[in-house]
Amino acid sequence: MDHTAHTDAPAHGHAGPTSHDDHGGHTPGGASWSTASKATLHCLTGCAIGEILGMVIGTALLWGNVPTMVLAIVLAFLFGYSFTLFAVRRAGLSLTTAVKVALAADTVSIAVMELVDNGIIALTPGAMDAELSDGLFWSALLGGFAVAFLITTPVNKWMIGRGRGHAVAHAYH
Repeated sequence: MDHTAHTDAPAHGHAGPTSHDDHGGHTPGGASWSTASKATLHCLTGCAIGEILGMVIGTALLWGNVPTMVLAIVLAFLFGYSFTLFAVRRAGLSLTTAVKVALAADTVSIAVMELVDNGIIALTPGAMDAELSDGLFWSALLGGFAVAFLITTPVNKWMIGRGRGHAVAHAYH
């Protein structure tokens, strides 16, 4: 989704995208690693809250692996999107436009994180059967987040450098 499609920003006193690199502006040379890292950390925070909540709920309720992972992924997307949604709503965007911005800003980033994180959990021997009190449960989950951050940061750098992903949301900060 192209950020130029959002037309209600000027009515709220903001002329749209900015060029300041520390807030995700894109330049012809691409985004900085610092900008990409900040965007990835922002996205990872929402994903981690949702994913941990989903894993804890599913494990505590003694659900199977598949329903627990599905719940964790759904909550990761929900919390990931909500962080951006609330931020751009505070900037004055309508709910409809804010939802479009959140979807454009976070979908690829969250999807990559979830694919990597859940892949690591699924491939870590014994992690899917670990209890909440097991160190393996937490080390696989947190290790998956670390690897997801390392893989998603270059993806976000590439997208922000092209005016996509988090650049869309930062245009309204």
